Order: sequence, then C-alpha cells, then structure tokens
Amino acid sequence: MSQPPGGSPTGRAATPARPATAAGSSPRRPTDAVGASDRRHSRPASAAVYRRRRLVVLVGLLLVVGLVLAFLAWGWPGFARADAAADPEPTVTVTADPPTPTLEPAARTGTTAFATALPDTVLDLVLRSDSATDAWTAARALEAYQLVYADGDGADATTVTVVAGQWPTVAEAETAAQDLVTAAGEPTDTGDVEVAGEVAGTYAVTPGADGQATVTWRNGTAVLQATGPVDVVTDVYEAFPL
Repeated sequence: MSQPPGGSPTGRAATPARPATAAGSSPRRPTDAVGASDRRHSRPASAAVYRRRRLVVLVGLLLVVGLVLAFLAWGWPGFARADAAADPEPTVTVTADPPTPTLEPAARTGTTAFATALPDTVLDLVLRSDSATDAWTAARALEAYQLVYADGDGADATTVTVVAGQWPTVAEAETAAQDLVTAAGEPTDTGDVEVAGEVAGTYAVTPGADGQATVTWRNGTAVLQATGPVDVVTDVYEAFPL
C-alpha cells in the first residue's frame, strides 16, 4: 500500500507544530482574560494621604464656621456693627419711706367708736384740732366731727380739714353724700370706694378756688369730706383709713 508523501501512517493529517517558547518563560496571559487583575489600583493609600484629607476637611469646617460668625456679627443680628442698639439699662425704682409726722397730735374730744376710729395722723399731717360739729345735723347725721390736719405750725403749714359723719343707714348716708357733692360743684373725678375688694361707696373730687379741692366720699354709713390743696387732698383721701 502506498503512503502519500509526508502523510501519517494512520491516515490522519499531521498536527502543526506549536511555536517554541523561550526557555524558562511561562505562557503570556491575555490582559483581558477573566480574572485578570490590574495591579495599578491595588496599592493602599499611605498615611500621608489620610493626613492631607483630614487637613482639607478641617480647613473646610473652619471656613464654614468663620462665614457663619461673620454673618451673625455683620449681618443679622449684627452685634458687631457700630449702629447696633445696646441693651437698655434696667430701670431701678426707689420707693421712698412714708413721711413721718414731726408734731404731737391734739387731744381727742370724741369718745364714740366712730370718733376714735378717726386717725391722729394722715401721711405727714398731724391732727391739730378735733371738735364735734352740728353742720350735718339737718341731714340726719347721728354724729359729726371736724378735724384739722397740718404738717406744722403757722400760716405756711399745709392744712387739710376733714368733716366726718355717721348715719343710721346706708341709704341715708348715700343721700347725704350725693347732696354734699352737688353743693360742692361739678366734680372732675368720680369712682367707687372699695373695701376688701367690695364696693362700699363712691367718691368725687371737686376743684375749688386758689388751688384748693374737695374730696367727698362714702364708706358704708360714714360720709367724709376733705378740703385742702389740690395736690395734697387726694393723697389724704387715699390714705385715710375710713
């Protein structure tokens, strides 16, 4: 049997020979093969890189804080501006002690409960005279007294005269007080008299001549009328215990 030239005894085509590789070298792996690694990105960052990153973050935070403080100082509320309003100084209120009388009060003449309830002093005014009066007898007063209070002796002393009377009933006292207010003239101030939060009567302030004024008020069955300097008589009314 004849054999083709260069043929294989088995009849198969000869396998082409692989190119020889250099001695001691391994086969080259394609760079796009599955599982291939890129060693250019596998090196961990150094400590210096971390320090630089932290420094950048710190500088950024300081810059943000500085901008916020600058806005608060020069923008709103603007406490660093020259035209920023300063906090007002607190107001201190000094309350003066009540005036102390320097005179001895006059001896009392009335002995009834109503008479002894009338004060010896009012503010810095002292009782200088005390006498019973029949000025309100026609108005059905049970008793009435005229009291003169002053802060000293002589013509230069400030003087307030008080007439105080007691009536049998509240209704009679109310009628008497209304008549006294009408006789005094047109009042410039009126209001209620309150005792322990309850309305016990009314008051009226009537101006007079030469800087004088009269305050007429009722407290239950008691009616009182004070006459004196306009800047003093209202204080006497407010301080009077009845």
